[in-house]
Amino acid sequence: MNSELRDLIEAATLAAREASKAILDIYATPFDVRQKSDSSPVTEADERAEAIILAILAKAAPGIPAIAEEMVSASGAVAPPPRFWMIDPVDGTREFVARNGEFCTSIGLVEGTRPILGVIHVPTKNITYAGAGIGTATRKIADDAPTPISARPVPAIGPVVTHSRSHGDNAKLTAYLAALDRPTSLVSGSAVKFCFLAEGRADLYPRFGPTSEWDTAAGQAILEAAGGSVTTPDGAPLAYAKATHLNSDFIARGR
Repeated sequence: MNSELRDLIEAATLAAREASKAILDIYATPFDVRQKSDSSPVTEADERAEAIILAILAKAAPGIPAIAEEMVSASGAVAPPPRFWMIDPVDGTREFVARNGEFCTSIGLVEGTRPILGVIHVPTKNITYAGAGIGTATRKIADDAPTPISARPVPAIGPVVTHSRSHGDNAKLTAYLAALDRPTSLVSGSAVKFCFLAEGRADLYPRFGPTSEWDTAAGQAILEAAGGSVTTPDGAPLAYAKATHLNSDFIARGR
């Protein structure tokens, strides 16, 4: 990893961890839940965390513009520049509202059409996952030093399949699972599912249903850094910098 990417990971990690303090403060209160125009929920935690992240990244890397979920929700999609941050301040807001702990902060860096760096922080567990290139994926618990993580080979028999608790096309997921040999399920909310693959806890993450680029950019970068992959169902790379910021269905895999 070159020094620039190392500095950017440090900045994104700081931003995610500082945002998590505000997220947890609100999580501990009887917060209000509002509905956005797409009927998805939003809370003060999303907005406050996004403001913190944008401020820290703007100071650390003033030359890199940012696209963030609540920014787009308020002002609409923007034309992606050649290199930009893609941010979801609280990925898994439904899980945040349900108070099940399965939410995270996701910060990805996209260059061209590919995510090249990712940081995901899980506030309720104080765990940070990061990566920027093959062989650089790490997991940091609390204030411990980061330790390397790696995706494992997908077994032909008994793969662990992680999938969404709150979203997706159940018919497609059922058909996908039926085509596997004795799979077991690991159900979870948010982009932390990418991290389960990156650390070798799960093997496959199929997603049939709408997601946005901020839902996947950081997780894809981390998983690819751990040796895994994220493709469309027909095997094409999951690409970014789309005008709508919307993704197709995808399959994330370990090695």
